[in-house]
Amino acid sequence: MKKIGLLLLSIVFLTTATFGQESKTKEGHTNQNKFKQLKELLPTPNLQRTASGAPGIKYTQQKVDYSMDIILDDDNTRIYGNETITYHNNSDDTLTYLWVQLDQNMRAADSKSPDIQSSQIPNKTSKARFNKSYVDAPFDGGFKIESVLNTDNSNLSYTVNQTMMRINLAQPLASGDVFEFNIKWWYNINNHRTDGGRSGYEHFSKDGNNNYVIAQFYPRMCVYDNVEGWQNDQFWGRSEFALEFGDFTVNITTPEDHMLGATGILQNPKDVFSNKELKRIEEARKTFDNPVIIRTQEEAEKIEKSKSKKTKTWKFYAENVRDYAFASSRKFIFDAMAVDINGKTVMAESLYSKEANPLYGDHSTRAVAQTLKTYSRYTFDYPYHKAISVDGQMGMEYPQICFNPGRPDLADGGYSDRVKYRMIGVTVHEVGHNFFPMIVNSDERQWTWMDEGLNSYVQMLAMMDYEEGYPLGRGLPKNIVRYMAGDQSKISPIMSKGDNVHSFGNNAYGKPATALWILRETIMGKELFDHAFRTYSQRWMFKHPTPADFFRTMEDASGVDLDWFWRGWFYTTDVTDIGIESVKKFYATDDNKETINFIEDKSAGLKITKPKKANSNYFYEVTFNKPGGLVMPIIVEYTYDDGTTERKTYPAQIWRYNDKQVTKAIHSDKQITKIVIDPDLETADVDVSNNSFPREKKDKFSKFKTKMKN
Repeated sequence: MKKIGLLLLSIVFLTTATFGQESKTKEGHTNQNKFKQLKELLPTPNLQRTASGAPGIKYTQQKVDYSMDIILDDDNTRIYGNETITYHNNSDDTLTYLWVQLDQNMRAADSKSPDIQSSQIPNKTSKARFNKSYVDAPFDGGFKIESVLNTDNSNLSYTVNQTMMRINLAQPLASGDVFEFNIKWWYNINNHRTDGGRSGYEHFSKDGNNNYVIAQFYPRMCVYDNVEGWQNDQFWGRSEFALEFGDFTVNITTPEDHMLGATGILQNPKDVFSNKELKRIEEARKTFDNPVIIRTQEEAEKIEKSKSKKTKTWKFYAENVRDYAFASSRKFIFDAMAVDINGKTVMAESLYSKEANPLYGDHSTRAVAQTLKTYSRYTFDYPYHKAISVDGQMGMEYPQICFNPGRPDLADGGYSDRVKYRMIGVTVHEVGHNFFPMIVNSDERQWTWMDEGLNSYVQMLAMMDYEEGYPLGRGLPKNIVRYMAGDQSKISPIMSKGDNVHSFGNNAYGKPATALWILRETIMGKELFDHAFRTYSQRWMFKHPTPADFFRTMEDASGVDLDWFWRGWFYTTDVTDIGIESVKKFYATDDNKETINFIEDKSAGLKITKPKKANSNYFYEVTFNKPGGLVMPIIVEYTYDDGTTERKTYPAQIWRYNDKQVTKAIHSDKQITKIVIDPDLETADVDVSNNSFPREKKDKFSKFKTKMKN
């Protein structure tokens, strides 16, 4: 089959003025072109952040070290802590005060977080929800600050503003100086299963035990940088965290019969593990194919039947991490396996109760291992020594440890595919957060998509690696269509703060993941995208990137101008809707002179007179229109009268002179019988009813319904 001459004549018919303006008057206008450069929306490059998107020669960031002694009081479900914070002022600025995050204060009795939520009296509600919503006395949460001291034990002035605490320095902290102080505190741990929260405990009434997944449990320093100054936005419960890197020395005292996992390298394994467990750990370090059980279900069930009155202390050291978390319970089963990351052995581990078995035993540690492999391939080699998945019955992430959902749901103790894939998907996602933002350390509080969206995209690649035919959900273009085509009053641009958007999951996870998927699969191609994405990841390891750094790096490393894409997908709520407005058929005739005449064929039976030495018998004008606001490539499949098909992709720049309508002149040696735009649903087109010629009589989502069924 001959290729159709899609560039013959190369005619683009314009119906509006240059820059897409419809005015025919002599009045001027501003540049509203969809391909206008993004420069006016991005911050001016400087010596800290370059125009290429890389850190500059003057880039700096602060360092914060923590030394903590923690007591987990299982009888009273309470945490006691005594921490020393060492703050390194690596900036060029002199600081007169420091800001500390008190995230637990979101659960304080006088918290303002519930007050910013609208509420109504329902017609009816469950007793459990009633008892939770209409309590006489709220949960007594929040940090109880016992003291804030200088190193000489003198009182240090401080001011608490809800979830933030300002440390009032007696003397300014000059550039290059270090300040050390101490905070002593405690708080009541929340039951996250009944009261919600990103950490807490789960109570098992049958055996009287608790599973603890503990995070945001210590006062943590805010980020100070040259972009925002102090990143001290209040924590309202949704948008997450901005944190500095540092070294952690942490001692955690628990009941003697607890099994514990935490951020950092365990310094005293012989004090906390039995000899049998130590031998199994050594075996796991050499086993790369299947998890090794360190503490079996039988052993865990025996331990959980009685509660030890003795305690033991777990001692950890974590270098160059931005946060700290741990999980502890006498119920935990423990398994682990080794993972080869380009010759370096990393441990994939899981902690889970019997209630989560066999689901966790079958998939948790394997999912951890696959995540480390896939993410390392597309970003950078995982730099830490381990990654732990914990049966925490939520989805939350911290350096080297995360808390995940999933328990058997069938009567025989087994689990459905729905539960299996949800558990694997969340585990991959939360382990993946080790890369974004635990290492590529963006400001989650302000730019949720920079960790959730990027992570959701790489998660798709890892899930496909985990199992052939893995049923992907979020991230595929067809799955974001209903959101993008929805009520515009409830849709925000991706470049919005997470606290202020209606559909948080679609805005911060789904749409940005879809955008990256489209960039890789449709616009840039795998090779260019992968190189640019890897470049961004490696440039900003253990640093604080901004959206501009990401946008600039992706263009700098690929040589692809993507300003039109960032502007449309990230700064607006425009949608993709490209259609076929009309198709005209022509025939060419030789007038026996020096010219060829093209005459529109308006009758199906018109005989075509082929000119001498002509390579084509059939000529067409196809006019594409764009009811949607987004400019995107036009992906077209042409079907011929002999049943063969051909694909052609017109780059998005085809809309550069007129983003409402373009016409292409086409010639072929065979007759076109059908034309379809975006046949594989690559562009998140919100209305496919105008995507074909001849027109198919279907509702605008019918094509998506068919695809989703399959």
